Amino acid sequence: MGTGIVAALLDVGIDVDLVETDRSAIERANERVLHLVESVYASQNPGELAVYTSFVESRSTPDMVVEAVPEIPELKSEVLAEAERVFEPALLATNTSSISVNTLAEGLRNPERLVGLHFFNPVHRMELIELVVGARTSKETVELGQELVALLGKQPVTVSDSPGFASTRLGITLGLEAIRMLEEGVAAAEDIDRAMVLGYGHPVGPLRLTDAIGLDVRLNIARVMERAYGERFRPPALLETMVAEGRLGRKSGEGFYLWPN
Repeated sequence: MGTGIVAALLDVGIDVDLVETDRSAIERANERVLHLVESVYASQNPGELAVYTSFVESRSTPDMVVEAVPEIPELKSEVLAEAERVFEPALLATNTSSISVNTLAEGLRNPERLVGLHFFNPVHRMELIELVVGARTSKETVELGQELVALLGKQPVTVSDSPGFASTRLGITLGLEAIRMLEEGVAAAEDIDRAMVLGYGHPVGPLRLTDAIGLDVRLNIARVMERAYGERFRPPALLETMVAEGRLGRKSGEGFYLWPN
């Protein structure tokens, strides 16, 4: 997701400092970003890309910071607070798909500058960005977020802050129920997905989509939603088991489907 966001920003001429956890992660991210910019977008005048392993190392003064770290509340809060301390950007955006923006704003000196920008995967194909407005998000910050969405050629859906917002709250409900159906032997993964594609016009079934998102990501989202809304979002035992075994979906080569390539 992070590399997809970076490539989308570069494509419209925005210079980007990409901060990753270590050199090996930077190498993988850099390769992926360059592939997207050169082959998928075929950008004519892309922005400049620089890569670093820490905010301090970058020595830049960005107008905005967009975090796209894993869906773990404590981690996102830590990254956002450090980015604010080092850069003091006009716009601080979180790419969370389920965590309350109000919760993430609690540790910030300027919570009015934080907005949720929930991108969808793959970024280069998906038109939607969910713009999440927290209780303390300023009107100016919302306008900056809307300008960025327009610049990227995306379509915004503006929602008030609540765990899961609109898209994830609905999507995770379908995804978890599909996993429970598989767990209970109702049907094979292919048939569950085919039912939603052919019967409801979904472009991809919920289990194949979970493989694309990552089972670990789905699990983290489900845990956030369970804390907020209770038992109805409890992760299925099958999901817990598969994540523990390292079957995370497309990125690991196996999930509900095999991904040999």
